[in-house]
Amino acid sequence: NADRARFFCVRPKRRAPPTNPLSVCTFLSYSQSFIMPSHKTFKIKMHLAKKQKQNRPIPQWIRLRTDNTIRYNAKRRHWRRTKLGM
Repeated sequence: NADRARFFCVRPKRRAPPTNPLSVCTFLSYSQSFIMPSHKTFKIKMHLAKKQKQNRPIPQWIRLRTDNTIRYNAKRRHWRRTKLGM
């Protein structure tokens, strides 16, 4: 029985939510700031801009120059289907 008692963990007591409304707002804004940042870094912004420029159909003059061997952009990406993985 002593060996079995070692594997049972005691749950910690739940902390009561703060009663001060200012501390509730501070807690929510502090916790949400790490989940969803509202501002991008410059490096991420440049990466997104490059991917946005790459995501377009090929120009028509390329189809003429290559005698229609290149017909479409094979690396075209849809915003909902394929994510960038950043």
